[in-house]
Amino acid sequence: MDPVTLTTDRLLLRTVGPDDTDAVFRAVQDPDILRWTTIPSPYLPEHAGSFTEQLVPDGWADATMFTFGVFLLEGEELVGMLGLTMRALGVAEVGFWTAKEHRGKGYTTEAVLTAVRWSFTEASIDRVEWRAEVGNHASRAVAQRAGFTMEGTQRSALNNKGVRRDCWVASLLPSDLGLPSTAPYLPAKS
Repeated sequence: MDPVTLTTDRLLLRTVGPDDTDAVFRAVQDPDILRWTTIPSPYLPEHAGSFTEQLVPDGWADATMFTFGVFLLEGEELVGMLGLTMRALGVAEVGFWTAKEHRGKGYTTEAVLTAVRWSFTEASIDRVEWRAEVGNHASRAVAQRAGFTMEGTQRSALNNKGVRRDCWVASLLPSDLGLPSTAPYLPAKS
């Protein structure tokens, strides 16, 4: 699949490339990003280069991971990164981080909703999952503001830098946003 560009009133969501490597590297030096994500730590310039020049384009090319750089519409300053990684037929997992100076402004929630709407309407995705290590309250707040339904805690379900950790899990369905699914959904009866 060819990369797509999405916009909101405040944001530009687009693929990243070599010109964005330095901005990604600088943002990821933040201890909170390194703590709560599975990004290598220490995060070196070659990690950023591999990400922007190989991992992101390969994910789009083989439709396994749709990664967007999140930029301010005015000036294209990097706000963060957001990825939708395919986990099964019609199921993707959303992951994101936000540069420290852009937190608390609603940008990440806005970006998540924009990317998820695109995934439901253009990429044949019928379920987006969110996972975060238990204790990552900032990520959980984004998921809740975006309308994800919390489904519980999975024990030892996340590996962060060689350590198994418990994680929260939630989901968002097209119907949660008033959109149709590509496949019928039959909820369990209570």
